[in-house]
Amino acid sequence: MEKYLFKNIQIVNEGKIEVLDLLTDGERIEKIGHQLNYKSDVTEINGEGKFLLPGVIDDQVHFREPGLTHKATIYTESKAAVAGGVTSFMEMPNTVPNALTVELLEDKYSIAAQHSLANYSFFMGVSNTNADEVLKVNKLKENICGIKIFMGASTGNMLVDNYGTLEKIFRETELLIATHCEDEKIIKENYQRIKKEKGILTPADHPLIRDENACYESSLSAIQLAKKYNSRLHILHISTEKELQLFGNMFPLKQKRITAEVCVHHLHFTADDYAQLGYKIKCNPAIKAPHNKEALWKALLDDRLDLIATDHAPHLLSEKDGDYEHAHAGLPLVQHPLLLMLHYYQQGNISIEKIVEKMSHAVADCFGIQNRGYIREGYFADLVMVDLKQPSTVTKENILYKCGWSPLEGFIFPATITHTFVNGKMVYGNGVWDESVKGQRLKFNPHQHPRRD
Repeated sequence: MEKYLFKNIQIVNEGKIEVLDLLTDGERIEKIGHQLNYKSDVTEINGEGKFLLPGVIDDQVHFREPGLTHKATIYTESKAAVAGGVTSFMEMPNTVPNALTVELLEDKYSIAAQHSLANYSFFMGVSNTNADEVLKVNKLKENICGIKIFMGASTGNMLVDNYGTLEKIFRETELLIATHCEDEKIIKENYQRIKKEKGILTPADHPLIRDENACYESSLSAIQLAKKYNSRLHILHISTEKELQLFGNMFPLKQKRITAEVCVHHLHFTADDYAQLGYKIKCNPAIKAPHNKEALWKALLDDRLDLIATDHAPHLLSEKDGDYEHAHAGLPLVQHPLLLMLHYYQQGNISIEKIVEKMSHAVADCFGIQNRGYIREGYFADLVMVDLKQPSTVTKENILYKCGWSPLEGFIFPATITHTFVNGKMVYGNGVWDESVKGQRLKFNPHQHPRRD
């Protein structure tokens, strides 16, 4: 296994930027310090003027395998992720068949072991009728990131609206519960009213149908359940200013029982962008009016929102065409989240240290991931090398998603990701790939956020 020595590189880690050397031992970080000595069997990398970040951990992606592989595969999307500095991902259960049994869940792990270039974990899915099966994963909590509950309907028809099932899961699971929160009753009422008023719906109607109240009421319901049973709850993709009333920043992340995230598209796009991008930016929960984006940024910086994700959800362009009812919801994003946040660093919205906190450190802490998310001696060498003096542009030619498109096409980032290391292996370096070694299954600390019944 090849060893690497980064010389004089700006390491961004735990709130600081320091010019240091870093030595890997083939899989993990062996030594961090000044003027490290090295042997002839070490490959030296000149880091002058470059930045070294811990690999991004994306806790919310849809890689579509099995069953929807015309849109994406674990191989293609993990490759796109690695090109974007994402070294680990957690994937959602609304594949085909839905991952509603331990056996089906393990099938996905088997696919990833053979094909994923990044490290991986998969959420156990919940339906109205599989609570007993879900609770079996209590015994597997070191090996599974959590369980996913769709408290609002989205791609895959996995809506859980049986209150008895919800209560049983929140009461008895020992794993993190990740929720998609949108109130289905409110959505249907909005749809019927607006459809009756307008007849033909447009992309701009999407945030009016899936509005702030639908998000707020569902998030409130999830939080009430979590508080009732002292569950470990993580609410995905917060998209509204109103929901932010439900979260405080008074506790350090490691002490929180209820956490929340924001996705890059809700930090970047607003409802004003439907005029140009149409159904390309249709997603659930919807991209909403500009005041929500402003509030999300404020909450991210004051730690009411704990981490940043993508909710990468690829569809073919042909599946984004047509009328409102038939245009699929979801955006392909996993190749560009770090570069997009570095754009906002350049704009003065956020520091590089805060980007690393929200995309690496906080994700590892939130899920209790073992030995990842930080640049520390003994931790896995999941590392991303960035050149902030070399701009890069999103083009059809450099998009790696199987679906072949991005809502960011034509966007010029102020930086380039030059190298990505996964478990000490240079998988991507200056456009050259080494796919000989696959990523690893993430391991979790079962004592992170323990129940305090």
